[in-house]
Amino acid sequence: MFLKRFYDEKLAQASYLLGCGATGEAMVVDPGRDIQQYIDAAAAEGLQLSHVTETHIHADFVSGTNELVARTGARAYLSDEGGADWRYAFAEEIDAVLLRDGDEFHVGNVRVRALHTPGHTPEHMCFIFTDTAGADQPMGVFTGDFVFAGDVGRPDLLEKAAGVAGTMEAGARQLFESLKLLDALPEWIQLWPGHGAGSACGKSLGAVPSTTLGYEKLFNWAFSIETPAAFVAAVLAGQPEPPKYFAEMKRINREGPRVLGELAKPPREAPEALIHVLRDGGLIVDTRRWRDYRAGHAPGTLNIPLNRSFTTWAGWLIPYDRDVHLLVAAQDDASVGEAVRDLAKIGLDRITGYFTDDALSAWTAQGGTLERLDEISVEELRKRWDAGDVTLIDVRGVSEWQAGRIPGVANIPLGYLAGHIDELPRDRPVAVHCESGSRSAIATSLLAMHGLTNVVNVDGGFTQWSQAGHPVEGGVTEAAD
Repeated sequence: MFLKRFYDEKLAQASYLLGCGATGEAMVVDPGRDIQQYIDAAAAEGLQLSHVTETHIHADFVSGTNELVARTGARAYLSDEGGADWRYAFAEEIDAVLLRDGDEFHVGNVRVRALHTPGHTPEHMCFIFTDTAGADQPMGVFTGDFVFAGDVGRPDLLEKAAGVAGTMEAGARQLFESLKLLDALPEWIQLWPGHGAGSACGKSLGAVPSTTLGYEKLFNWAFSIETPAAFVAAVLAGQPEPPKYFAEMKRINREGPRVLGELAKPPREAPEALIHVLRDGGLIVDTRRWRDYRAGHAPGTLNIPLNRSFTTWAGWLIPYDRDVHLLVAAQDDASVGEAVRDLAKIGLDRITGYFTDDALSAWTAQGGTLERLDEISVEELRKRWDAGDVTLIDVRGVSEWQAGRIPGVANIPLGYLAGHIDELPRDRPVAVHCESGSRSAIATSLLAMHGLTNVVNVDGGFTQWSQAGHPVEGGVTEAAD
């Protein structure tokens, strides 16, 4: 048996290639949309992709199942649990095998058994696999978004992200009951989860790639709670804000993602075209580093640096119904392909072209003016805050704000900021802070894009504010959404 883990750092998402060397068959579990990596890995091991499956209808990335079926002819194996509202609408179109609890299939000599584990979502499946060539006991379980290292999948996404009212508590109770199903498995069995630290699909995920059932029973908080009521309260408390794009991902993955084929690099646009795009109200996402953007950028553009957080904030802030132009540093022209792949992974496919930053010179040559944004230290903020000449907003997550904050400062998480812009003053300075200064930098560019001309970013954020001994408070349980 062959097993390889693939991990997308930006999505904190894991997928797997399971193969049988004796027969040359292989299966991909929870594939992302960038499927070439699986094709290449299988070929390197002399394997043929014959099967593809996924543990559930994903909310945080576009599934690659459709893409793999189209490109390789692999057979899809998809959940048929959860009721009519949670079945794959495209399953018949791709001739998928529909799985119910307890169903088995083989990838060569590897036996795979489906275990229905609702809670995170109603249709969620785990896959228990046994290498029958040398064992009569299972080796491991692909747990998807059911059990992570140190955590369990959150049951509130359907309600908070997809808008399915009244499902949070019911999902939490289902999750509690699903955990009991693992009692039938040996404690030494390995668990291979679908996410790692940094994913919004849980609140305290560990960074290790795999774990064992026995270890999780000892140290995972979810296994220590004995009553449904206590579990419901615990699992729903402190969950991070689900990105807005999660609802779009659910829709795309249920209906069937569009098959892309090879991801083509968008055309490079002539520098002098920048002025026309901006005057026509086009959306330009500037992917340069914050310090470069802050020093000079075209007005009306949004800065989301191309780093590990790019995919998350792109999903939060870029609308799905608009064409997008990218702007990159001239020396980073190759980064366009990376940005396009990252955006495609969450279904943002309308990338019409890109500029390099030499277009900014063309902009000024045509009479345009570059904007600059200010950044202040926490010491300067303290002076201005004490003098009462600045409005300060905190764009961290609600749970961060509850744990500790600057007294009297409103919390508007970055992902929701665009909906609150009209509440902010335009006749006085607005300062923005987060934990360290990176999210607030994006927020500062967002506010400037929407016409706030006197906005500043707080360098170092709440971390440096608190370390400097400035006033903080915490413990309040309510915050703005």
